[in-house]
Amino acid sequence: MSKAAGGAGSAPGPTAAAAAAAVQKQKSLLQKADADVSSLIDNFSSLINIARVNDPPVRNSQEAFQMEMRAARMVHSADSLLKLVSELKRTAIFSGLASLNENVDRRIEVLGQQAEGTERMLERIGQEAAASLKELEAHYYSSVVRSPPYD
Repeated sequence: MSKAAGGAGSAPGPTAAAAAAAVQKQKSLLQKADADVSSLIDNFSSLINIARVNDPPVRNSQEAFQMEMRAARMVHSADSLLKLVSELKRTAIFSGLASLNENVDRRIEVLGQQAEGTERMLERIGQEAAASLKELEAHYYSSVVRSPPYD
């Protein structure tokens, strides 16, 4: 997994784009939470105001309908908040995984560099050993005190 190195003046990398997307998502989630909470509070306040006992039966049925409507809106707002909490949990889990993936990518890069360095060192050692072996062979074959050949 090799990554292209960005120099000065290069376009923002994936981490900058991810950070901008995270900030935008955070803003939208906060706006949604504010809207849901304010809707919940408004509907609860209206429900309490409507909950007065009145004598005329027509007014009571109108108020009962309004109470049902406000209660339904409160349930909708609460459900929306529950979905928001679930989305926030997923976001926290996935951002944790994204952080973990970044750490894994960095570790893979470091280990790849170490592997390249080790390969270069082994290649150099092999070349030095081959050169030393050639030198020793040349010295052995030019030596006067060689072992006699087998007949």
